[in-house]
Amino acid sequence: MPSTVRLHRVLPTSPEKVYRAFLEADALAKWLPPNGFTCTVHHLEPRAGGTFRMSFRNFTTGDSHAFGGEYVELVPGERVRYTDKFDDPNLPGEMQVTVEIRKVSVGTELEIVQAGIPDAIPVEACYLGWQELLRNLARLVEPEINQ
Repeated sequence: MPSTVRLHRVLPTSPEKVYRAFLEADALAKWLPPNGFTCTVHHLEPRAGGTFRMSFRNFTTGDSHAFGGEYVELVPGERVRYTDKFDDPNLPGEMQVTVEIRKVSVGTELEIVQAGIPDAIPVEACYLGWQELLRNLARLVEPEINQ
């Protein structure tokens, strides 16, 4: 039975920067791959009904895996909803990811729900991976560099 993970973070930055980090190819390539992996964004069309395709490459072994999906809903500075599917037939099914972004007194509250995680992926590994990715996201969006 496919699994679901739920994550919550508060980042001292603006909702606009967080939103952009989920939709700009260069930003995604920087924070989305797990540590030890590189990311190639092959296609990215950030609009409702638009699609994306990426691959992660293990920097140690050179092995890679590809995935892609469709943007279901985009509300600037508030919400990103998309589907996600691995090319690997051993990881069947389509995942649904919802990213809720809200301005709070100290910055931005972020809630992420990823549903439909393939059975072959242990839910605790997925949760651990998201925690790592959110640390990478924070390193990208928290600095306020105005030069």
